[in-house]
Amino acid sequence: MQISVVMPVYNEQATIAEIIRRVLNSDLVSELLVVDDGSTDGTSRILGELDHSDPRLIILRKDRNEGKGAAVRLGFEKAVSPIILIQDADLEYDPRHYPVLLRPLEEGLADVVYGSRFLGEARRPILFWNMVANKMLTLVTNVLYNTILTDMETGYKVFRREVIQGMRIRARRFEFEPEVTARLLKHKVRLFEVPIAFNPRDYSEGKKIRMRDGFYALWTLVKYRFVD
Repeated sequence: MQISVVMPVYNEQATIAEIIRRVLNSDLVSELLVVDDGSTDGTSRILGELDHSDPRLIILRKDRNEGKGAAVRLGFEKAVSPIILIQDADLEYDPRHYPVLLRPLEEGLADVVYGSRFLGEARRPILFWNMVANKMLTLVTNVLYNTILTDMETGYKVFRREVIQGMRIRARRFEFEPEVTARLLKHKVRLFEVPIAFNPRDYSEGKKIRMRDGFYALWTLVKYRFVD
């Protein structure tokens, strides 16, 4: 099963070359669409050096930073493989999990797969309050949409292309995760969770969802429960 990997990137000069190497090391990847969301550090330079290094690597550049949601949406528009997977650029998620993520799709059990950080796989034990926020947002998701997800905010989401490319998504920033989840659950798309390992950065090492983003996520979940 061949996949298109969509990777939104903003100011990840420390990790971008390594994560691209790890993704392209997978024989499952037919194309890697890296969306440079207006980076202002050395990320764009590194991407320029890597351009044309592998025929599967496609670099898309945005003139200004518009947010993760906008970057992912651009990648979705350009992806051509039957399966589309979102990969963050910060080394928190390991591409060696691709076979596990794809298995429910290969077996015909699901049209969308989420990699859950809370189903028992190994993880680095830090960021307690970040975990609490994630669990609270997942609980709200479950209450509003009558489901039993364990990790709504996971960065590992895998879609059959016809599901995600046919979906109207408005999110531009971190509200992408709750909006996509809300739309999938509201329309009864077959969604499956699998356990993944997780190696989170702390706040000093990189970007994390803040309290303001949590309020936006909460509002997004409520809004899409009642509107299209």
